Amino acid sequence: MPTQPNPTISLAIVGHGKMGQAIEQLAPARGFEVGLILDVDSNSGGAGLTAERFRDVDVCIEFTTPDAVLGNVRRVAALGCNLVVGTTGWFQHLNEVREIVDRSGIGVVYAPNFSIGAQLFFRAAEQVSRVFASFPTYEPYITETHHRFKKDAPSGTALELKRRVQPVLGDREVAVGSIRAGYVPGIHELGFDSEADTVILRHTARGRQGFAEGALYAARWVVGKKGLFAFADLFAT
Repeated sequence: MPTQPNPTISLAIVGHGKMGQAIEQLAPARGFEVGLILDVDSNSGGAGLTAERFRDVDVCIEFTTPDAVLGNVRRVAALGCNLVVGTTGWFQHLNEVREIVDRSGIGVVYAPNFSIGAQLFFRAAEQVSRVFASFPTYEPYITETHHRFKKDAPSGTALELKRRVQPVLGDREVAVGSIRAGYVPGIHELGFDSEADTVILRHTARGRQGFAEGALYAARWVVGKKGLFAFADLFAT
């Protein structure tokens, strides 16, 4: 991970599920002071997103539910606080969020997956797809497996993976399959199958720390920035 400066940053966490808790635990070791935590009860209908509570907050990380994102972004933007959105399943509202960000003058980072390894996986998938693009006997597909509590399917990561590789593969439709079972943090595969053999590129999340690391990296990066950024923008070369 790239070296970052060390000033302490005051952090608000909106959403205190498993990801919010992972961020809370890791934040002090990464130079953040958790000044505010809002859960489903304390932020019902966005009631917790007030100027008084955000007075000393430098940046906010949001991991809630797809239906809450738009309202949370709108309210946090009105408070002038920069934001990292880790929730997935809301990207059909991306243009509306962009308008909110432009009007308010804040900075926002969003991603279908805040794992740094997943960002490298996307890049590798694009390269692998270029190799297979000239071999139509290999049929491309994507599979993703997550814990049974994940609400969106396909996952945002699977949809982003398809977005990255589909243009490379032209008119060969990339099928996407989803599994929700047990407690799996996340497995994504890009496969190429032929009558003779199968080639698979896989990313497996062993836990939530990788996502928390990436979200905190984005939170430090976005302080002082203006505009809407994809997490991949932070790794552009």
